[in-house]
Amino acid sequence: MTISADTLMMLWDKLIWPLLRLIASISVGLMVANLIESLNWTRRIALLARPLVRFGHLSDISGASFSMAVFSGVSANTLLAEAYDQQKLSKTELVLANLFNSLPTYFVHLPTMFFITVPMIKGAAVIYVGLTLFAALLRTFSIIVVSRLLLPKPVREDSAGRDGGRMGIDWREAMRKSWIRFKKRIRKILLVTVPIYIVIYAMNRVGFFRELEQATSAYLSFIPGLTPHSVGIITLQMASELTAGVAAAGALLQDGVMEHREIILALLVGNILSSPLRAVRHQFPYYAGIFRPKVATELIVCSQAFRVFSLILVAIGYWMYSF
Repeated sequence: MTISADTLMMLWDKLIWPLLRLIASISVGLMVANLIESLNWTRRIALLARPLVRFGHLSDISGASFSMAVFSGVSANTLLAEAYDQQKLSKTELVLANLFNSLPTYFVHLPTMFFITVPMIKGAAVIYVGLTLFAALLRTFSIIVVSRLLLPKPVREDSAGRDGGRMGIDWREAMRKSWIRFKKRIRKILLVTVPIYIVIYAMNRVGFFRELEQATSAYLSFIPGLTPHSVGIITLQMASELTAGVAAAGALLQDGVMEHREIILALLVGNILSSPLRAVRHQFPYYAGIFRPKVATELIVCSQAFRVFSLILVAIGYWMYSF
């Protein structure tokens, strides 16, 4: 059986190249996390989030992961996975720390979201972005309170940290340890990530997610405040990305068909409905490689449930205020 050049190009653009980029991102994140662990730098990096970490009874590893999430979500999650496998983190703290990282992860995507929405929906973008930011802050501070209630106060050996800061750094030994851990871990990650990524790609190609998203969007009439045009925005947002929904909203706003209030609610509902499916498509392949598949599933379910719940609260609050 021969494969046409167009098919090969499509496979390269849609499957092979994105998979190679994902593997490269995971590899860099894994190496960085291993190096930080070998150099015992978790305490230093955790300083950026010290007030929140201490209030929430979180460990320095969780604090370091929170700080690293601003730059690399893969590195942040890899640090948590390594600590959990070495039994330095309990299952409870692993889940809470992963949820805690939602705020820096949000800020990573904030500039892109802001500069996509503002030109298209003008003032409505400021309100929409502000509401999603409030939901992210609500999630973070809720997790801190829950962590304080569930986790015991950790013992922090400040003197040991100061002594360690004065010791010389053996870069060669640290790199050697990091490389040994990297080789051991990357094999397991590739054996899980690559097959799952290919399966998700195949499901996407046959239209499984598109059919599921359209079927979901067809049952939205029970939500108060949604017009037929709003359902169209939600469907586009679910079937594609935020940009498609915002572009449609911008056109309807320009024609005077919809008001700011209706557009904001439609985008919030679209965000709520599309997030879980998007997490399965984009997050699960690399989560299942970094964490064990069962743990990866639990983390994604918890994070998406918490995210959806916070957005629902914000959407209900905005609906009650605006109508």
